[in-house]
Parts: sequence; structure tokens; C-alpha cells
Amino acid sequence: MAVKDKLKKDLGLFDVFAISTGAMFSSGFFLLPGIASHYTGPSVFLAYLLAGVLILPSMFSIAEISTALPKSGGAYFFLDRSLGPVMGAIGGLGTYFALMLKTAFAIIGIGAYAAIFWEVPVKMVAIVVTLLFMILNLVGAKKTSAFQKVFVVFLIVILVIFIFNGMLSILRMEFVNKDSVGNQFTPFFSNGIEGLFATVGFVFVSYLGLTKIASVAEEIKKPERNIPLGMILSLVVTSLIYGLGVFIMVAVIQPSELANDMAPAATAAKHIFKWLPENVGVMVMSIAALAAFASTGNAGLLSSSRYPFAMGRDKLFPAVFSKIGSNGSPIVAILLTTAVIILFILVLSEEGIVKLASTFQLLIFIFVNFSVIVFRKSKIESYDPGYLSPYYPYMQIVGIIISCVLIIYLGWMPFLFTSGIIIMGLLWYYFYSRGKVKREGAIYHWFALLGENRYDELENELMEILKEKGLREGDPFDETIIKSKISIIKKKTDFEAILNKVSDVFCANFNLCKENAIEKFINSASDDSYIAIPNVVVFNAKFKGVIYPSMQIVICKTPIDGKLPFKDYGIKMPVQICVFLVNSVEKPKQQLRMLSRLLDILEREDIVKALLNMDSHREIKEYLLQNERFVSIKLLKGTPQEEMVGRQLKEIKLPKDVLIVLVERDNKTFAPNGSTILMNNDILTILGEAKSISKLYKDYLTYEIKKIDTSS
Repeated sequence: MAVKDKLKKDLGLFDVFAISTGAMFSSGFFLLPGIASHYTGPSVFLAYLLAGVLILPSMFSIAEISTALPKSGGAYFFLDRSLGPVMGAIGGLGTYFALMLKTAFAIIGIGAYAAIFWEVPVKMVAIVVTLLFMILNLVGAKKTSAFQKVFVVFLIVILVIFIFNGMLSILRMEFVNKDSVGNQFTPFFSNGIEGLFATVGFVFVSYLGLTKIASVAEEIKKPERNIPLGMILSLVVTSLIYGLGVFIMVAVIQPSELANDMAPAATAAKHIFKWLPENVGVMVMSIAALAAFASTGNAGLLSSSRYPFAMGRDKLFPAVFSKIGSNGSPIVAILLTTAVIILFILVLSEEGIVKLASTFQLLIFIFVNFSVIVFRKSKIESYDPGYLSPYYPYMQIVGIIISCVLIIYLGWMPFLFTSGIIIMGLLWYYFYSRGKVKREGAIYHWFALLGENRYDELENELMEILKEKGLREGDPFDETIIKSKISIIKKKTDFEAILNKVSDVFCANFNLCKENAIEKFINSASDDSYIAIPNVVVFNAKFKGVIYPSMQIVICKTPIDGKLPFKDYGIKMPVQICVFLVNSVEKPKQQLRMLSRLLDILEREDIVKALLNMDSHREIKEYLLQNERFVSIKLLKGTPQEEMVGRQLKEIKLPKDVLIVLVERDNKTFAPNGSTILMNNDILTILGEAKSISKLYKDYLTYEIKKIDTSS
């Protein structure tokens, strides 16, 4: 993938929480409770709580795949890479339309609530607001998310006040008249259990904000932590506010009135905020509703626009939709999404659209849960989620069953609409995309009978995603580089001599059999035991008895001579650098992450030339590290670091989270211990946390730079 097609990783944990939570608090709280109570009566608040529980399996599945494949496109990308491009086209188009419908519905809510205060045309206001959100999205996801966070904080504060005052009001009502609240909940199930489950399916759309995180996963920092944690926090907060908030509406509004109330939150506010001046409570809730609809509309446009972007990048849509602007936003995809949302605003109906969006999203959940099973069963090593769904595969099976049951309760009309979207996706794929797409999903890696259709490039693509994700916290890559053994060979040698040399070291360190070690390095190309890049061969293997990762680097000043002792899988002669990485058989995923990081380094421009020009082991290791977690300091007289000269390492006061890992003295590099006495002209390699390393850099190296500048 070209750099220009990559989105910026700007979003943190609070951004994830804000996008998800903001996308859920709009029609679900301020509009749907009244409509939903028509199906089940006072038990509507229970339907909201049940929907929050029943979405858990799908949430866990989305979180797992999102941390394995943090790419734009969400459900589309998951389905495409697991079940193939046909399902990707269906899922992508369907989810795209469902999100846009929900977004259009939310933006219309802005116009409806604005009309409470001003005499303005509802749909005209909605169109203007849509264009405003388009501008915000065009300037970048980070700025969009910053706007989102303001909405969400304001909204949660208002809703917490609403719930607190509502519960106090209910307690006062019970104190005055014990029967006043109880009557509101009789009969509890107006249409029996069937009505309750129909309502659960109906209000399911209120929780679809969780799925929006998957569509912006590519732009999230530390996705393996922030995606699952942000989704869980968002679901907990949202479920509690929905359950308590709707309970209050049921308690203070007469059932017959609630079933026909299009603004139940504002009506409830009249009863709750009696201690405020007239209509102030209604005004506060109306402002909160405007913020909620705005946050959903904003987040909806942000996330839904990533679907045509991702499909354009994969050739299921025209390539123009994958273009990125200077601010890191998919401009054409945002413009298309804006136009379609405006179209929906002009033709939107309320209750039917909610059912349609819920039905298709439930179908997507069926496919997503099945996708987790497919990825796990495919045994693709580079499928490396940072979060694993609990109780696999039972959680996924339960999720599939739940979605099927709820679809049945939603009725025939939504089912027919969903079938129409499926047919549209099939037609689009076969008449537009089929000739342009040359890949299949992970399902072909699962079923041996379909082995002839296995798409090997999928594993390469997952390796590229591993590179983009980077190392996981706790992966000892830097430590492995620091402890690596480097051999600089100046005379002619061949591969067999190198393999014998490094195998002797590994066997001595880990008590391995030399013949088995060599066999592992050269005779398992199907397992990527060696990877070739220009002038470099990277060998990797996993052994029993290896406790921690180990690396050896062989740099040959003259090209390696002799025949290859293994099959030539893309090896381009001459080769002058060989890197050997070994790890435990019990840590295959860690080995892949470290290997992907190593390849990312070795693919730097002119790296071979740079390494061949180095004779210092310290320089080589520092060049391979090249990150903000280390600094190299030379001990010189007349500098602040002069105070270290002549003292034992254990006497040196440094920040707690840094460590002197290498000392170069007289062109020889060694790992120091606490009793090592530091000497003038020693060069120290210090590894540690970025903040402390930055402080050391300012304390020691900037002094030298200023001194040089002054003397010049």
C-alpha cells in the first residue's frame, strides 16, 4: 500500500469512547423509547438492557478482528478477508447504507428539535447541518473527534443530571403515594414475551455505534488496547444510561402518552425539573438532544465514509474513492457519503428505517461472528489479534443464534429489504468488481477441499498489517537487538560456513542439536524460515527449549560466495547480510511481530550500504534500534557527563526507567554490570522510556551541540 493511501493514527482511548458513545445517544434515547413502548409497554426499559447484553458476543468478535486487522472499512474489510470479496461487497454496501440511514435519521432529529425553538424548515436545517459535518470530516479525523468529545462530555453530564433528578422524583412520588409509580408498570409486558423480543430487535439500532469503531480502526493509536477497552467502557456507560433513563420515562409518563410521544425525554423533563423555571427543563433536554443528534450525525458521517474508501482501495469501488487529502481524510468518499445522506434526508421515514437498519446490522453480526471462527480455524499465523474474544467458539455461536432470533421477530418487511441489499451487492460484484479483484478469504485456508483456491497473498497482507500495528507492549525487540551477537566478516565466505557458525552459537546457548538447527533454517521455506530482500536474507526459526528471543547478525564486507544450500525463493545475489532470529515454539505470534518489525527496519533505503560502512557493534545496534527509546552519550571532559568518569555504574544516578545496556571502549563493545568503572571517551548506549530518554538527551547532548555551535 502506498504511503499516500494510509490514514493518520490520531485517535486515542477517549476518542474511541467518544465516537462510539456519541454515535449511540441520539434517536435511541430521545426518540425511540416512545415508539418502542408501543410494542411491549412499560418493559421497554428492560428491552434496552437486554439489547445491551445481547450485543456482547458481536462486540467481542468485532473487538478481536479489529485488533487483528485495524483497517478502514470495518465489517466490510472483515468479511472480505474472511469470507471473500463477494461477502465483502454485500457486507460493505449493506453496512454503508445502514450507517447512512441511521446518520440521516439522527441529523433530521437536529432539525426537529431546532424547530421547537425557531420556526425553521426541519429538512433544510438537516441539510445545512450535514454540510457542516462534511466540512469537519474533510479537515481530518482528529479534528472531527475533538468536536465529538465536546458533544459527548456535554451530553453525559446532562443525562447524569436527568437520571439523578429523575430517581429523586420517583422516590418522592413513592413517598407521597406508593401506588403512583407502580401503576405505570402495569401490565409490565403489554404484548407478552414476543413483544419484548420484537422491541429488543427494534431498539438494537441504538447500540450500533459500537460498530462504528471498527470502521475507523486504522486511525486508532494502540488499537490492541484502545479498541476493546473503548468499546467496553462505551457499552457499560450507554447501557446504564439507557436502562435508567428509559425507566424514568416509563415511571413519570402515562403509558398511553408514552406510546405516542416523539420526544419522551423532553416530556419526562417537565415532570422531573419542576424546581426549575417553566420550560427550562424542557429546554435543557432539547439542547442535550441536539448535542446527541449532532454527535451521532458527526460520527456517522466519519465512519460511514470509510466504507467506500476501503472498498475503493480494494478495487470493489472505483479507485477515486481511495484518494486521501492533505489532511489525511478520504475526500471523495466523504463527498459521496454526504450526497447520499442528503438524499435520504429528503425521503426518510422514521419507524421503518429503524427496523431496516437493525435487520441488516443483525445479519452483519451473524457474518462477523462466523468470521472469527473462520480466522481462528484458518490457522494463519499472521492473524494476531491483541484481544481474544472470551469463550470461543461458544460466544460466537450464541451471537449468531441471537441475531437470527431477533431478525425473525422484526418481521418480513425488513427481511425483504435486507434481501434486496444482498442482491444489489451480488450484482455489483459480478458486473463491476469480479474482473478487478484477484483474492479469496481466509475460509479457503480452513477447508482443505478448497485448497486449490487458497489465496496466499492474504497471509502477506496480514504480515503488512502486522508491520503497521508494530510491536505489542512487552515484546522484547529492543532488548534482543541490544543482546544480539554481531559478526563482521572481511574475507570471502559462503552460506554453509555462516550457517555452521551461527548454529554453533545457538546450540551452545540453548542446548540445541546443530543438525536440527541448520535444518530449521534452510529446509522449511513453506513456513517462511528464510525471507529474502535485496542483498539480505533473514532466517527465522522456533525451537523447544528457547526461553527468550535471540538474534545473530552476520555482515560480510565481500559478497557471500558459493552455492545456495537451500532452494532459491526470491534470493537476489549478491547477499552480504544474514540475520538469524530464533524464538520459543510457544510464542509464534511474538516471533511474527518481531520478524515483521525486523523486516520493516531492513527494508529502509540504503540500509545495506550503511551497515557495510560500520565497524562498531554499538553503531550497528543503534542503527537497527533508531527510535525514541535510546540515546548514545560519549563521556568527555568539559561536559556534564564528565561526572560519570571514574565511577562504578551502580553509583551513577539516572532515571529509574532507563538502563545503560552497552559500553563501547577502544572500538570494542560490551554489556556492562554494576561494578563496571566508566572511563573517559566511553560511549554509552542507554535504553529506556521515551520521556526519560528525552530528558537525558537535553541534559547531556544539547550541551555538546551548543558548545560546538559556540566554537564555530
